[in-house]
Amino acid sequence: MAREHAMIEPFEEAQVRQGVISYGVSSYGYDMRVADEFKIFTNVHSTVVDPKHFDARSFVEYQGDACIVPPNSFALARSVEYFRIPRNVLTICVGKSTYARCGIITNVTPFEPEWEGHVTLEISNTTPLPARIYAHEGIAQVLFFEADADDICATSYGDKRGKYQAQRGVTLPRI
Repeated sequence: MAREHAMIEPFEEAQVRQGVISYGVSSYGYDMRVADEFKIFTNVHSTVVDPKHFDARSFVEYQGDACIVPPNSFALARSVEYFRIPRNVLTICVGKSTYARCGIITNVTPFEPEWEGHVTLEISNTTPLPARIYAHEGIAQVLFFEADADDICATSYGDKRGKYQAQRGVTLPRI
């Protein structure tokens, strides 16, 4: 299905594991990678985090092969892969256990039917220590759920012209 619908680009048809945090096809999903673009939260400007009036000065932009997320802090990143979800599919995404066992939590909202784009990843460092995130390696696992032919959604994300449709790069909150 992934090839037929060009759902994931670039697509790794086998799991890559040697010397990296794994990515590619897994037993029932796909382990996506984190790109080398990060937005790390900072309190330098003492802005208030407000999803309705988001101040981009809340972040410091960083690009590199590894990102250090400060203790008890947060960063946004994006997936290497660009996803195109068919109308009859919904996904749920969960963080990789390698990071979770280090107190690093990755949150991603579901990919709705007919959504497409790079995934914006929310990465939280819940520890009192700095945490390293490795670019171009696995960060989260996407699980795909296919609807029965007679249960396809009435209104897809594409139909709604969702505000995050076809996003590229790290995308900040929108209203």
